[in-house]
Amino acid sequence: MTNCLALASRQAVLRCAPGEQASPRRYSLAALRSTIAASRARARFRWDLKRISEANPHLIDDIGLTMRQVEEEIAKLPFWQR
Repeated sequence: MTNCLALASRQAVLRCAPGEQASPRRYSLAALRSTIAASRARARFRWDLKRISEANPHLIDDIGLTMRQVEEEIAKLPFWQR
């Protein structure tokens, strides 16, 4: 099995033109981490928005959102967090 993989990777490198590198991975670990961090930040924002709308609904106007916009964002939370 390892011989097949080694042969396949060697053939992929040999197919490239001289001076041309093999194509890099499409996504890196750093890109994955930033995607996860952005997703967590959006979830945290929605969770905070929910708490603000329940405890102090008058503060929604201060951040420049309407109640409809807030409800649409809260609806994007997973069902177990609503």
